[in-house]
Amino acid sequence: MKKTLIGLAFSAALLFGSTAVQAQIAIPAASPAATVTQKVGLTDVSVAYSRPSLKGRTIGKDVVPYGEMWRTGANSPTLINFGDEVTIQGNKVPAGEYVLITIPTQNEWTVILHKNKELWGNTDARYNQANDQLRFKVKPQTNPRSIETFTINFNNLKNNSADVELLWGKAMASFTITTDVDSKVMAQINEKVVNGTNVAPGMYAAAASYYLSANKDMKQALEWIKKANANDPKFWNLHAQAKIQANLKDYAGAIKSAEQSIALAKKENNPEYVRMNEQAIAEWKKMK
Repeated sequence: MKKTLIGLAFSAALLFGSTAVQAQIAIPAASPAATVTQKVGLTDVSVAYSRPSLKGRTIGKDVVPYGEMWRTGANSPTLINFGDEVTIQGNKVPAGEYVLITIPTQNEWTVILHKNKELWGNTDARYNQANDQLRFKVKPQTNPRSIETFTINFNNLKNNSADVELLWGKAMASFTITTDVDSKVMAQINEKVVNGTNVAPGMYAAAASYYLSANKDMKQALEWIKKANANDPKFWNLHAQAKIQANLKDYAGAIKSAEQSIALAKKENNPEYVRMNEQAIAEWKKMK
């Protein structure tokens, strides 16, 4: 009897040891974790999520049943983080991290930014709508290309905005994040250029380029870009000067600046700027 008990104990030890070893074996996850980060304007936005694959299943039936709450991924809750305050659907969303929840249907998706990050799964009993930071609806679109593995990405990047796209199968839903850029840039320009001392050419060029892209005071932009090009002109700054002059309808001046840009770009072996200037000159000659 004693030998039997010893044998059982030894067998149990072997089984426990074998299980412990197996628990340490790394295997590929069925829904791998991913993080996508994008600078939107001057604000960092990131999404951390897990990526399930269709594997022959159908959205709305086998996976992500229509009308039910979805964690917008797999495994842990999907988290979206804003480095600064942003605007979504006309609503201000404070900086911070939120759970990204969706309720898809065939014709409409409800998108939720939720403050309780301890949620797990799709129907967690701890979900409370009172903890929603924002809830809004978007119209899904049909993607001509079927996406096997669920994907979240950023698209349509502009100076102060970007679209967050949710792609799986042929379904695509998106929403736009808008960030505050102008007040931040203008504060820097006022500090470093307008009220600055010993302003470097690069500072003048950056201020002028922002005025050009934001369609602000072109006369002021021209004054700054000319200061940037006064002593050590660069082909990219001369190209910016040409565009500012064209914006002011000084096409002759724009062509002259573009020709100077071409000469410097050729010396620096930069065919892209040569091509851009030549295309611009062709257009401006029609305006004269």
